[in-house]
Amino acid sequence: MVSENIRVSKRVCIIGAGPSGLVAARELRKETHDVVVIEQNNEVGGQWLYNDDDHDHDHDQDQLGVGNDGVKVHSSIYSSLRLTSPREIMGYSDFPFLIKKGRDVRRFPGHRELLLYLKDFSERFEIRELIRFNTRVEYVGMLDYGKFGKDLRWIVRTKDQNMSHDHKVEEVFDAVVVATGHYSQPRLPLIKGMDVWKRRQIHSHVYRVPKPFQNEVVVVVGNSLSGQDISMELVDVAKEVYLSVKSLHQISQGLSKVISKHPNLHLYPQIEALEEDGRVFFMDGSWVIADTIIYCTGYSYSFPFLDTKGIVMVDDDRVGPLYEHTFPPSLAPSLSFVGIPRKIIGFPFFESQAKWIAQLLSGKRTLPSQEDMMKSIKDFYHSKDISGIPKHNTHDIADFEYCDKYGDNVGFPHLEEWRKDLCLSVLKNSEVNLETYRDSYEHDHDLLQVAHQSLHFTQLEDEDHFA
Repeated sequence: MVSENIRVSKRVCIIGAGPSGLVAARELRKETHDVVVIEQNNEVGGQWLYNDDDHDHDHDQDQLGVGNDGVKVHSSIYSSLRLTSPREIMGYSDFPFLIKKGRDVRRFPGHRELLLYLKDFSERFEIRELIRFNTRVEYVGMLDYGKFGKDLRWIVRTKDQNMSHDHKVEEVFDAVVVATGHYSQPRLPLIKGMDVWKRRQIHSHVYRVPKPFQNEVVVVVGNSLSGQDISMELVDVAKEVYLSVKSLHQISQGLSKVISKHPNLHLYPQIEALEEDGRVFFMDGSWVIADTIIYCTGYSYSFPFLDTKGIVMVDDDRVGPLYEHTFPPSLAPSLSFVGIPRKIIGFPFFESQAKWIAQLLSGKRTLPSQEDMMKSIKDFYHSKDISGIPKHNTHDIADFEYCDKYGDNVGFPHLEEWRKDLCLSVLKNSEVNLETYRDSYEHDHDLLQVAHQSLHFTQLEDEDHFA
């Protein structure tokens, strides 16, 4: 809803300088807010800030994702990772992800190219000056518990990681935007014997390169994107690779082709139990002796710094209650989340979230009543329940129509039809040609021509705006 109120400027803390935090900073500053971005790393990028020193397998580190000091390493990027979406559908609405001379010009570039894009975005919109790097958020809590909604203020306690352990800063903000992503807290299965299995168990979060698994027998759990990528990479170095999946009957044609091509890649059902002597038992009664198990089992939402007195909780990966995956009704708009939804074209959606938050805080727009927001959330949860969708899939969108309707809240343009069609075409191609779809896209020729024309026009508008 559009408000007739006079626009106001708030002091806003954004936690995280990844894709969602960067665009939030830009949109908040557009609305004249005083913005501070807190980033624990020394550079922008969030998840896309790759560091091959994070997970040296020869070091004494918990291979399931936690270092000796208890600080979780943020990035889950492995060295060979390439985008699963073409650059044409990536990028913010007014800053296309274009090919640049001397860089990775592939349609599905490696992870470093996306990091460079985020750096370019930060430079173009002068966001770096708002960021406090190497600073960790240790606590976020309500200043005046009992004052809810727009009058609520927040205590934010941070630690400069370059300073002594005792040096902490405490500040008060009118609003906090949580933009910490959801790929840094490994989600692990519960398997009988995990605690007694003496050999190496790691989560894909700490996987970087295949070399440490030379001549090993490796069990990869899960056939998501990371499970498929890592399995295909390991077949060239490992002795045997056993890919353990939930259902042997729901394997894509592309994965079946890969398995038939590599004699040392085997498809197996879920793990039933692990034995101390190294045996891995599967649900069909078969077993192997393995050297390593890699869990490609996804990630959980985690906000260890956030104290909302139990108002916002993470229950089996359902963050809630959140209106439209963004606003806790009793704390909105002073507390909001960007980047919670999954299975979307991320950057444009983050941008629409950021615009809505920024305009709510400035008074340009208003939210429905707390009661109406809670009713909407309960109806949404109920729809998920009756559809048999597990709670941990609450934030999986996979719906262009929802993204368009979300944008309507703030007048954000709908996704172009070519962008939707190209996304679906790539998904279809990957189902058939898992190993080659990133480098063979002749079937998308017409769509790509439309995409290029549209992005060229957007680039010209952008250059004219900043001339």
